[in-house]
Amino acid sequence: MCCWTGPPTSTAVLISWAPRTRLCPRRGCPHSWHVWARLEDDYTSFLEARVGVMLKMLTFFQGLPGQQPVSGAPDFPRSAQKLPSTSEAESEASMSEASSEDLVPSLEAEVATDRDEEEAGKKKKKSKGLATMISVFTKGRKKKGQPSLSETEGESESSPRPPAQLPTVEELKADLERGRLEAARPLLALELELQEAAAAGRASEEELVRRQSKVEALYALLRDQVLGQLRRPLEAEPERLRQALAVLAEQERQDHAAAAAAAAAAAGAPGCPGLAATRPRGWLQLWRDGVAQAAAERLSRRPAADAEGRTEAERTFLHMGRTMKEDLEAVVERLKPLFPADIRVVAAYAESYHAEFASQLSALTQFELCQRDTYMLLLWVQNLYPNDILNSPKLAPELQGVRLGTLLPPTQIRLLEATFLSNEVASVRELTARALELESNRWTNDEAPQRLDGHCHSELAIDIIQIISQGQAKAESITLDLGAQIKPLLLEELARFLRSYQRAFDGFLERCRQLRNYRANVIANINNCLPFRTSLEQQWQTPPDLRSSLLRPLNELKSHGFDTLLQSLFGDLKPLFKRFTQTRWAAPQQTLEEIVSAVAERMPEFSELQDCFREELLEAVHLHLVKEYIARLCKRRLVLKTAEQQQQLAGHVQANAQLIQQFCTQSGSRATWLHDALPTLAEIIRLQDPSAIKIEVATYSTLYPDFSKGHLSAILAIKGNLSTSDAKSIRSILDINTGAHEPSKALFSLIKVG
Repeated sequence: MCCWTGPPTSTAVLISWAPRTRLCPRRGCPHSWHVWARLEDDYTSFLEARVGVMLKMLTFFQGLPGQQPVSGAPDFPRSAQKLPSTSEAESEASMSEASSEDLVPSLEAEVATDRDEEEAGKKKKKSKGLATMISVFTKGRKKKGQPSLSETEGESESSPRPPAQLPTVEELKADLERGRLEAARPLLALELELQEAAAAGRASEEELVRRQSKVEALYALLRDQVLGQLRRPLEAEPERLRQALAVLAEQERQDHAAAAAAAAAAAGAPGCPGLAATRPRGWLQLWRDGVAQAAAERLSRRPAADAEGRTEAERTFLHMGRTMKEDLEAVVERLKPLFPADIRVVAAYAESYHAEFASQLSALTQFELCQRDTYMLLLWVQNLYPNDILNSPKLAPELQGVRLGTLLPPTQIRLLEATFLSNEVASVRELTARALELESNRWTNDEAPQRLDGHCHSELAIDIIQIISQGQAKAESITLDLGAQIKPLLLEELARFLRSYQRAFDGFLERCRQLRNYRANVIANINNCLPFRTSLEQQWQTPPDLRSSLLRPLNELKSHGFDTLLQSLFGDLKPLFKRFTQTRWAAPQQTLEEIVSAVAERMPEFSELQDCFREELLEAVHLHLVKEYIARLCKRRLVLKTAEQQQQLAGHVQANAQLIQQFCTQSGSRATWLHDALPTLAEIIRLQDPSAIKIEVATYSTLYPDFSKGHLSAILAIKGNLSTSDAKSIRSILDINTGAHEPSKALFSLIKVG
């Protein structure tokens, strides 16, 4: 029903009925703005007349006796102008069906407001006290349910910005299209005004749907502007980025408030009927999705080819790792100071880059990887990514508390590690076999070995040690645990190679004696034993039993090499040693001097051996001289019946022993264990008392445990004046000491007794 009922008929009714709106709230009412404008003019004239009467009455009372005069104009409190209510704005909007500004007051309302402002300017003095006079006349006569002026003033000061002061939908749309993020605040006010209208039931469902659709369209524009700034944050101006972040934070707060309201509605509190649920909008999650998309774009770029011969997988790993590290460092340095702490920008970027990195590696593992790519994949997953990127000096403090995990599942990592171990062992076996084949071909082709510092040199040992060490280093570069797993496998491969090496060398010794560089290559291979032995003792730090097992093929190789080098020398010495027995020890000193001279002439042939091996070879020469000398004493071809003859022979043996010891020691032999071999035998030959002989024999058997009864019998046979019973009694001493000591080095076991 229309609110127009004609003009009031009395002053009281007119004052209490004073119009507070310019439009009829009913849609389609013919009593529009011009009717209400005339009514407002009549009402204003009426009030002016009444104000004049009141002023005259006040002047009259001031002139009465006993009344104090009032200086100046009365200081009444100035009431605030009442703003149009929300329901009135809705009514104005509903009257303009063709207007697109359903969310703000209509154009007519704005024109009316302008007209009121002009009239108020013309009647400034008259309208100044208007509200005061109304207050005087209505004091004590407030209509039930009608707010007082003080209440109205308080409501005006605390109420939100009125819709009449908000920009229109078209203005907001234009602002957002121009990228003005300041439009976010009035847009939020429109959204809240719409919710209030829906909660109060001041609009139809159709009207609410139309107005909400426009709010959502504006929010879509705002979302694109905000996320557009955040999508390339390093390219945005800092101030624009701060604005976008402020809008994002405000939207996140509104989402939380909407979630709380939804929870309250579920508990029975009234909601907003007629409006579709549009929150939470989830812009923060959309931003995170954008970060993930940016990470995917950055990491999935195809790396450029380089000149270092890397595989495509290696280039991909390097590109992703370098990009992730540089981007996260840029986030820490440039974005973290601008972003609110609760957004956790560093964690968001780190999680997105980590997820993309892991996704690409997981896709890569679906294909069959070559040995090189398997190693590189494990290297990045287990070492470079967690240590060089996540734990880098700039990122480690920022990523504390961010649970990123590993790039691949543990089970897949274990499978890749098993594949790596198998591949590496096979590669070591192939490389060592190829190196040995190339080296043996050089021997058989009679190629001279290299000379290094005056010694024959071969690169074989260095190549093999490098191959084994690289396998160990590659595993340790992934993890120390993987290095511990591969160590026994590599040592097994080394033992396999050394056995093959010994067999190949033995074959060369047998088949290639006629080659010109035969002896030089033999020396080079003997010298190879030194780096192998040093590596096993120092670098690999193997247990003694395992080290002994590994060194056994090398010892055999060295021994066979010594035998080859000394074979011709010992062959030349053999007729000289025979002369001892042939001349019945007539001139042993002269014979031994010839032997020593022959050995000295051949010593330069062994100068290209490493010093340690040259000493070992001279020890073998020392042993050969002592052994052959004892062998000639044990031939049973010399029997001396008198003590004088025995003492004379003992003197020769003692002198010869001194000559052998002096020569070998000066040449470099360290076989001190041989020093007592000949002098003690000379003492046994010299002594005549069986008891004294027993003491010497007992002592001698402790020095040389392989001194047997056969050797003792051969020596006692020289003493032609020794009875059979005494000889038997002396031999019995060895029964007591037999098995007391195991021989550390062989001497008498090398001498055959005839």
